[in-house]
Amino acid sequence: MKKYLVLFVLLILIVPSFAQKQKVWLDSDTGNEMDDLYAIVRLLKDPNVEVVGLSSAHFNNPDLLVFEKWNAYETKGLQTMEDSQRLNEEILEAMGLLRLPHPKGADRQIGRAWGGQEPRDSPAAQAIIALAKSLPEGEKLDILTLGALTNVASALILAPEILPKIRIFALGARYNQETRAWSKNEFNIRNDLNAFDHLLDLDGLEFTIMPLETALPLQYDRDDTYGRLDDSIPIQKILQNRWREQNPQDRTRVMWDLALVQAYLLPQHSETLQVNSPPENKSFTVKIYSKIDKEAFVADFWRVLKE
Repeated sequence: MKKYLVLFVLLILIVPSFAQKQKVWLDSDTGNEMDDLYAIVRLLKDPNVEVVGLSSAHFNNPDLLVFEKWNAYETKGLQTMEDSQRLNEEILEAMGLLRLPHPKGADRQIGRAWGGQEPRDSPAAQAIIALAKSLPEGEKLDILTLGALTNVASALILAPEILPKIRIFALGARYNQETRAWSKNEFNIRNDLNAFDHLLDLDGLEFTIMPLETALPLQYDRDDTYGRLDDSIPIQKILQNRWREQNPQDRTRVMWDLALVQAYLLPQHSETLQVNSPPENKSFTVKIYSKIDKEAFVADFWRVLKE
């Protein structure tokens, strides 16, 4: 009898640790570059977290107004959020995951060109709010952003009460660890500087940033990547075609977005630092990813993709 009682107690202690996984929401400007797709696939295939949503982010930028091409796209009539949404749905369909919530995000920045914090409401912002509010006491939603921070900033402006329920991990900005100097002159941040500033001004927000300098070492070789991908498998064919269509001339590509996802999933192969926030913002400190193990990230990606 005592033996069964001991086994019962052990089951009570062990089962929750297996049943409860960290809930993760991914917000991606998937239509912008090729590395977003690799980051999305890596996160969706991870067995240790529960991906609860994939939302589309815009990548509006001034080039769309004055040039005929953006990457491989014709800029005329390009709707950046809609293109991100299209690719998100293609990925989910190829992986048999269309049941996963995948709401549309905002189609432009919060506020206006001169500043402001007027939110840009969207199905994505509302879904983030609803999910955060539904979490039980003591549980948090981790939100990873691969592009402009519009959707998560809008969610926090519309429902500031969810702040204690979320943690944000973002790719963007530059940070020089030697001079301790920030630069917001970076693509993701420039696409919604108002959103980035709003988040940096929030007291108590758990905010971790992957600066570009930290992600830079994670570079993939084109021919090696083509050789590893099996185009008889739908999702691997999508990954291969994305490089062929978007950046066929590039022998190597920095996998910026994948670096953030891998650093989040593999904390044993990344390092973080608490640093001073930009001096113009209200928060005193913010956490950054300061170092990554490129070799570990690359080996892990291919292992997980092939499982």
